[in-house]
Amino acid sequence: MRKIAVLTSGGDAPGMNAAIAAVVRTAKSKGLSAWGVMRGYAGLIEGTLVEISSAMVSGIANKGGTILKTSRCPEMMTEEGQEQAIRVLNAFGIEGLVIIGGDGSFKGAQTLAKKGIPTIGIPGTVDNDLAYTDFTIGFDTSVNYAVTEIAKIRDTMQSHDRIGVTEVMGNKCGDIALHAGVAADVEYIIVPEIEFDVDEICQSLRARRIKGQTTSIIVIAEGAGKSEALANYIRAKTGFDVKANALSYTQRGGIPTSFDRLIATRMGIRAVDLLLEGKAGRVIGVSTNQIMDYDIGEALAIENRFDKELYKRHQELNNY
Repeated sequence: MRKIAVLTSGGDAPGMNAAIAAVVRTAKSKGLSAWGVMRGYAGLIEGTLVEISSAMVSGIANKGGTILKTSRCPEMMTEEGQEQAIRVLNAFGIEGLVIIGGDGSFKGAQTLAKKGIPTIGIPGTVDNDLAYTDFTIGFDTSVNYAVTEIAKIRDTMQSHDRIGVTEVMGNKCGDIALHAGVAADVEYIIVPEIEFDVDEICQSLRARRIKGQTTSIIVIAEGAGKSEALANYIRAKTGFDVKANALSYTQRGGIPTSFDRLIATRMGIRAVDLLLEGKAGRVIGVSTNQIMDYDIGEALAIENRFDKELYKRHQELNNY
């Protein structure tokens, strides 16, 4: 193997740049030529590839986003788009491809692998919604940011005896809400994996108010509902002053934590090693702090798991 490429696909995640840097530097140390695909699968289909030097990735690990840019590419789901991507890879002489992204990105990698293109996937998504790995790149940064913002929200809610509803990312996976909610010591956590009754929360809020606890913070994952709608319902039901906040895309930007940079670097190194070992159609993950690799089909088939025990313990601590 003499030439490999790396791309980032889907939603951006803090730590992607660290993974890119690790892939490029490891490739260079092994005597390989490293190329970057601009704008994910869309750039691959269009043939937007650039050779990357070690100097180009110097200092990027501490930056959010992705220097290769990213996009969502429905065309990659079509046979025509896939064949065009393969033609581009062959034209550039790319012998191995590293894909950094989420489940949709991995499905594209799986398709290319079945068509003979050696691919390795690195999990990059703030949602932490890939069940085969303990953590995805960007999750830790997103949680840490949410914890910081929730603390600020609590300060102003306490000053006015208000209820604060904070919406965090997590369409089908409530990990950000759970981890940030527990770490920030909020009173209520709402996630898509667990059924909830808003009327019961309203009743609990009334009981807390009677006991002198005039401020409560509710964290809700976007997949379980919208902060504004929930705040309006609670306000109408209880008469309390309730304010809504949605952290939105702020959770996907900013300086990545040292943890995200570290696992991204370790994963990037392993990705190149796997390609040089002749392995393909694999994805990399973290299990008990060890970097592991799995068959991409088997990894995608694992159902998402939610830490119901931690969620239950949080409820018990807050008596609701």
